[in-house]
Amino acid sequence: MAITTFGRAAALQPPATRVPSAGGAMNYTDHIARLMEDIVARVPDLSYIDLSRVLVFARFGRSDAEGAYATCHALGLPCSEPSYYFWRDRRTGRMTRRSEWFVTKSPVVTIDGRRIDYMISFCLPRFCDQTLARAQKSEIYPGCPPWVAKLDTIIHELYHIDPSGRGIRQLPLRDGRPSHRTHSPEFFRDVARMTRQYLALEPNPAVLEFLTYNFAELSARYGRVTGTTFRTFPSFPQRYIEVVHDQPLDLEPGVRVEPLRTPQVQRVYTEADLTVREFGRRASRKLEPARKEAAA
Repeated sequence: MAITTFGRAAALQPPATRVPSAGGAMNYTDHIARLMEDIVARVPDLSYIDLSRVLVFARFGRSDAEGAYATCHALGLPCSEPSYYFWRDRRTGRMTRRSEWFVTKSPVVTIDGRRIDYMISFCLPRFCDQTLARAQKSEIYPGCPPWVAKLDTIIHELYHIDPSGRGIRQLPLRDGRPSHRTHSPEFFRDVARMTRQYLALEPNPAVLEFLTYNFAELSARYGRVTGTTFRTFPSFPQRYIEVVHDQPLDLEPGVRVEPLRTPQVQRVYTEADLTVREFGRRASRKLEPARKEAAA
């Protein structure tokens, strides 16, 4: 199956984004949001970021499994050009059928009436157990404590926020031409430079303390580790497909058009769609109503 487009083919204010933590537990995403506030206030190259339009939330990720520690999600991407999927005969290469035309859109997320442009998700407990050796960052930060890997990841995700607000930061080619790259040796060097710069400014140890503990230590210290999530967990706001209302004229006579089956997805989210989950080593669970009331 392939995809085509019209005319061508295509193979904080952070406290407002927080949900109260349950009694006797620590909300890990709240701690990250507070740290981000301090980072953006101290590091000049990240001062353009408006954290009131950034939402931090948690996803589940086992420490003994491979996968990302964190991800930056852009909600400001524009609606795509109309496209369709198509199928070709393997022998002749002739198009045999295609889907209806569709566009891809971004969901709308608003917290306390303010539209969110970016979300940054952290995989718990995997992120909590990240170390310099495990993340293969030892050579970048010689002599630094293992938890600096987590600080590097946080700054890495913040640096993905494009100053223009139009999506994920794209790195230009050496000749200045635009590129679709989001990582490069220069990108990683910039992140390391900003991480060292932040540490050199001697930030308040209380803001960084939570990074110094792994998941087992956090659980022993606080009893339970929680994080802000969406009520649709494990789902969260993502780009979705919408069938074009006015289908273009048939540009491929004789090709069968297949109705496009699109799942029903939530397209608008507010603070009412946020909740808090408790995270464990093997799974997460929704907090009991009584615990939520105690946290209010």
